[in-house]
Amino acid sequence: MQNAPIGIIGGSGLYEIEGLTNPTEIQVETPWGTPSDAIIRGELAGRTLYFLPRHGRGHRLLPTEINHRANIYALRSLGVRWIISVSAVGSLQPQYEPCDVVLPDQFFDRTSRRSEHTFFGNGIVAHIAFADPTCAPLRELIAQAASEVGARVHNGGTYVNMDGPAFSTRAESEANRQLGFDVIGMTNIGEAKLAREAEIAFATLAMVTDYDCWRTEEKPVTAQSVIDCLHQNVATAKAILARVIPRMPTIPDWPEHTALDHSLSTDKAYWPQQTVRKMGVLLERFV
Repeated sequence: MQNAPIGIIGGSGLYEIEGLTNPTEIQVETPWGTPSDAIIRGELAGRTLYFLPRHGRGHRLLPTEINHRANIYALRSLGVRWIISVSAVGSLQPQYEPCDVVLPDQFFDRTSRRSEHTFFGNGIVAHIAFADPTCAPLRELIAQAASEVGARVHNGGTYVNMDGPAFSTRAESEANRQLGFDVIGMTNIGEAKLAREAEIAFATLAMVTDYDCWRTEEKPVTAQSVIDCLHQNVATAKAILARVIPRMPTIPDWPEHTALDHSLSTDKAYWPQQTVRKMGVLLERFV
């Protein structure tokens, strides 16, 4: 596909993208249900962009209420082959300061709904390679754009994904620190796994809002303290996106775009047709 579209998933505080021309609201139904909200299609810097607010406009969905399968499938069905996922995170290490930008290259999964973080099953088995869960070239583009807008950016780091919606206890925060994790959030691991299965190049643009609760000289994180920092972070994220989008490739020929080539385990002769139909665009090039 030439000039493949770009997907943006907006996190806490990011519910719209400025500068979109010809914006159109699209309602997408998927075999996995309804996405978090209507998807906004528009043009930015000559590229087609699809924007989806992860928690819904007005922030209506808990982290465990987000239908990640519907969100990623909807974007893939619209032709999206790159996703930048904007996310608010807490810092677990002193070098990651509030309002810093972190581009994680690793995840650690502490979620409880892992069965919902795959499209496969029901007669078709796949095991994707996930040693490097985010796309390095995409992170490089974002890191360059972040530096240019004056953000303090860390290209790399481990994002530990908890369920929420409560923030960590001090014991949990200290345990995560001692394990060497860098930032903590509630949403990104499912997106990353599903994007890989959907053959989409994925990167997280993590915006630090607080020091979680391990740093006893700081006040424990609260929803209000996160919101106070979000305003600055949202402005930074928008500035980064405005710079990075024009530089993104147009032809999906990165390794992530053929991730299923060596991942499908079930012989095609045994694929249930009902499952094939449900998988739709994800298996289109194999049937």
